[in-house]
Amino acid sequence: MYLREFSFPDMDEEFTFFLNQKMTCYTDFYPFQVLSSAGLERLVFEPVTILCGGNGCGKTTALNVIAETLGADRDSPYNRSCFFPDYVKLCRAVRGEDEWQECRIITSDDVFDYMLDLRCINQGIDAERERRFEEYLKLKYSRFQLKSLEDYEHLKRNNLAKRKTMSRFTQESLMDNAPERSNGESAFMYFTEKIKDNGLYILDEPENSLSPRRQQELVSYIGDASRFFGCQFIISTHSPFVLALPGAKIYDLDENPPQVKPWTALSHVQAYYRFFKKHEQELEREEGAAGGSAGENRE
Repeated sequence: MYLREFSFPDMDEEFTFFLNQKMTCYTDFYPFQVLSSAGLERLVFEPVTILCGGNGCGKTTALNVIAETLGADRDSPYNRSCFFPDYVKLCRAVRGEDEWQECRIITSDDVFDYMLDLRCINQGIDAERERRFEEYLKLKYSRFQLKSLEDYEHLKRNNLAKRKTMSRFTQESLMDNAPERSNGESAFMYFTEKIKDNGLYILDEPENSLSPRRQQELVSYIGDASRFFGCQFIISTHSPFVLALPGAKIYDLDENPPQVKPWTALSHVQAYYRFFKKHEQELEREEGAAGGSAGENRE
């Protein structure tokens, strides 16, 4: 437990702040009046704490404020106004006895930028590979003679091309591709690379870009990191897979003030339940058909 409690300014504190300011032309006071309007004044944390609620409930704002107050590392910029530092000064964090080795916030933008970087790297390597193919063909069938020491490197390349196949020549003179993975695989890899032992990690909707199977793998990874490797997590999510994480404390930000609830009592989880319950017979037929096909294949 690296972070035990966090308090946000209430409406009275915000009002007092504005009374002491000389403001004439400001129209954007963000993040003032966002969390106080939702009744969010205090969070008490467990090893895994989840904020859940609809769009506009303040989940992302709360995570950014916590991250900024703690000085968390981050890769991507975020939405902040000129009043953000003033708001952060009014917040209070109660730290635990232990010191984290790393404090980091991971957002959907971080994951998306990472996937774009991988794609750009591979595109650059692919273009360079084509140039290497052309170089190989020119060297392979050229009649080159050493005329001076300045030609020595070219002679080495020429001899290499004559001794090697095109694929071997290209492989030895060009770095390997960044691993070719699906978006979901790349996103999952980003989390496993960033989450290290003994850290406090703030995750903003980590389910984005992840398939249901990958979401369940991430849930297992988070659970293991929390139980066995000294990590604490603060997460915002809509995903029922993440919400079902064993032992997680869940704040329902759709309530004013927010309330702690079991994941099965959340309104949008109940909406999922009613939808699948409505189509239960269709789903069971498909499951039976899939099971029958699997049995026939085994035979």
